[in-house]
Amino acid sequence: MKFLKIFKNGLWDENPTFRIVIGMCPTLAITNAAINGLVMGLATAFVLLTTEIIISLVKKLIPENVRIPSYVLIIATMVTTVDYFLQAFLPGIASALSLFIPLIVVNCIILGRAEAFASRNSVTDSIADALGMGLGFTWALLLLSSIRELLGSGSIFGYTILGAWYPPMAIMLLPAGAFISLGILIGFMNFISRKGVK
Repeated sequence: MKFLKIFKNGLWDENPTFRIVIGMCPTLAITNAAINGLVMGLATAFVLLTTEIIISLVKKLIPENVRIPSYVLIIATMVTTVDYFLQAFLPGIASALSLFIPLIVVNCIILGRAEAFASRNSVTDSIADALGMGLGFTWALLLLSSIRELLGSGSIFGYTILGAWYPPMAIMLLPAGAFISLGILIGFMNFISRKGVK
């Protein structure tokens, strides 16, 4: 039961994007296409899962005075793995995400969860936390990017949904569209939470 409670926490109660509002750099920059949001979310989830497992396993071996640099080194290793994987197997998406994949190293979600959770909890609890936070971040990016792509170009994942009759709202593909969409979604999440609907 504890596993599910920790997992659900990242999906809704402490969703990194909509509730804690961290990791905003990729959230606002790459969410103009659904595929970008999905891949960035999954890449971040993979890094989060692997680093939380590793840090939870080796936390007692890391001296206190080099704790944060050690975490950054572990995170950077996992991010490099993801970056090379995307460049090898999904070069178009790797190009679209460009510098935002390497920036996962300094993403507040990753380092924050390593310090606040994995360094203080068991491997099982760390897995639950990483899966919840990672999938919470992924669904948030996917939702935001799908809305922006649909309103900005009439398609989702490149498939036309709204047809030729729809006049695309170009602002939704620009940074202003990211801020507008994110603000509305955060407001909606707060409204749902206050009403007790989950």
